[in-house]
Amino acid sequence: MSRFWSPIVHSLTPYVAGEQPVISGLVKLNTNESPYGPSPLALEAISQATADTLRLYPDPTARDLRAAIAESFGLDANEVFVGNGSDEVLAHTFQGLLNHDGPLLFPDITYSFYPTYCRLYGIAFQQIPVDGEMRVRLDDYRRPCGAIILPNPNAPTGIGLPLAEVESLLRDRPDQVVVIDEAYVDFGGESAVPLVRHYPNLLVIQTLSKSRGLAGLRVGFAVGQRPLIEALERVKDSFNSYPLDRLALAGALAAWKDREWFERHRELIVASRQRLAAALRELGFEVLPSSANFLFARHPGKVGAVLAGELRSRKILVRRFSAARIEDFLRISIGTDEECDRLLAALGEILQ
Repeated sequence: MSRFWSPIVHSLTPYVAGEQPVISGLVKLNTNESPYGPSPLALEAISQATADTLRLYPDPTARDLRAAIAESFGLDANEVFVGNGSDEVLAHTFQGLLNHDGPLLFPDITYSFYPTYCRLYGIAFQQIPVDGEMRVRLDDYRRPCGAIILPNPNAPTGIGLPLAEVESLLRDRPDQVVVIDEAYVDFGGESAVPLVRHYPNLLVIQTLSKSRGLAGLRVGFAVGQRPLIEALERVKDSFNSYPLDRLALAGALAAWKDREWFERHRELIVASRQRLAAALRELGFEVLPSSANFLFARHPGKVGAVLAGELRSRKILVRRFSAARIEDFLRISIGTDEECDRLLAALGEILQ
C-alpha cells in the first residue's frame, strides 16, 4: 500500500491468472491453452508482417479482421468489435454496456474476472447460485436487474446452456443487455451468434485464444447490432485506439481463415476430452459434463488442495479454486493424449 495510490486501488481485489512457470518437463494443464501450436498460415502471416511496416501504427479499425469474422457469420463488419483478448473486450463491455441502475446478474460460480470488473467500474452486481449439479438456471435470472452476463459454456464448470433457453431469456428481457461470453463455445457449445440479427440487446463475445491456439497473441471479439458495437468503439477510442498490433492483426486474420486447421484440431481436443473424462470416472472421479476444452472433476477420497499439490510435485499443473462449493474440484485443461496419459498415470499412483 502507498499514500500515492488513488482511493479506488485500495478497494480492488485483482484477478489471479493461472501460473505460467518455466519448468523443464512440465505438463501444463492449468490455463486452458491449446495443446497444439497455431495454424502454420498464422505463423507465416506473422513472419511476413515482421517488416519495416512495424514503424507504422496498425489499422485502428482492424478492418480486414472484422470483415472476415463478419463474413463467416453473415453479418456486417460494423457489427463486429475486436480487442486485445476477450478480457479487454469484456472490460469495455462492462464499462460501456453493463453499468445501469439495477444490478448486473451473473452466476456465483463462473469466470472470476466478472466481480473484479464490477469493482473496478463501480457496478452493482448479484451473483446467482448455480444449482446442486453446478448448472445455471435461467429462471433465476428473470428478476429486476440492470443487465445480465452469462458464460456459455460456463467456466470453470464447462457446462453449456441450450440455445433455446438463451433465446427465451432474450425474449423475456428486451430492455436489458444480455452478454453471452463464448470463450469455449467451439468445443461443443451452441453459439448465440445466429440470434444477433433478431435481438438488439444481445452481445456475444469470443476469443481466438482457445480453439485457434493464439493465447499468446491476445485477440478477442464481440458481435452485436450496431448500437452495442458503437458503445464499445466509443469506450475503446477513449482508452486506446490501437489495441491490436500489426502482428496480432496478421496472425488472427490468417488463423480465422484457416478453417481446416481449426476443425481438425478442435476435433482432436474434443476426442481427448471424452477419453480423459471416461478414464477419470474409472478412477472414481466425479466429472461434470463439459462442452469446453477442460474438465471439472473431484475425487470423493481426496481433498482438492492435496491432490493438486501431489500432481504439482510430479510436474503436472492443474487449476484449483478456493471458493466455497468448488474447493475440491480440479479444472483440468485438455492436453495432448501423451499429456493426458501422464496425468492419468500420476493420479493412479496418488490414489493408490
